[in-house]
Amino acid sequence: MNDLFDLTGRVALITGGSRGLGREMALAFAGAGADVIVTSRKVDACRAVAVEIEALGRRALAHGCHVGRWDEIDALVEAAYAEFGRVDILVNNAGMSPLAPSSAETSEELFDKVVAVNFKGPFRLGALVGRRMADGDGGSIINVSSTGALKPQPRYGPYAGAKAALNTLTEVLALEYAPSVRVNTISAGPFLTDISKAWPREHRERAPSAAGRPGRPEEIVTSALYLASPASSFTTGALLRVDGGLY
Repeated sequence: MNDLFDLTGRVALITGGSRGLGREMALAFAGAGADVIVTSRKVDACRAVAVEIEALGRRALAHGCHVGRWDEIDALVEAAYAEFGRVDILVNNAGMSPLAPSSAETSEELFDKVVAVNFKGPFRLGALVGRRMADGDGGSIINVSSTGALKPQPRYGPYAGAKAALNTLTEVLALEYAPSVRVNTISAGPFLTDISKAWPREHRERAPSAAGRPGRPEEIVTSALYLASPASSFTTGALLRVDGGLY
């Protein structure tokens, strides 16, 4: 069974890979044999994760990139292919979910920023890498979405809308780059990443879900490995809820 999750010889590119769920996936992929490109806005933080990956015996590339800016995405793709010659796994994990006072009081600047990071960037990166995957040996794209798209709440309107668009993009790219490229969504619920430090204590301890609690960051790993690896060879265009049974 371990062979199903073997990523030896694969190259993974993970946005938002310097902390939280992205870091967990980067280290898990490296542990399964993949070389990893770690990118986020803070290149020093990416370098720290790259050191951890190299300690596992894998190659790593740290690259600073604001995924809401297409010129920086284009440069990221060129750097990734220049270093490794291929990308087999793309994880669109970077995101932001700031609160707005209300829909009416949401500024155009905030709206554009949230949509750029959560949808515009993944669209561009998925399009560029997906095309190269389809022209080559295929691959797997994983879009990390949110239960906010499935259970939207006020004050998160732009975020919920952008993540809902990301869910739709998964199906678009799955069809466009089929059959050699698989594209799937992880719909993540509440996880105890850095952002949770700002939550009220009760939200860090309990959640309205079947599990009754938020997830631990490492609990994203098995779902990510499944979608990245040959274990999910017949899974594409799918949305996998990893939210503890949120209701």
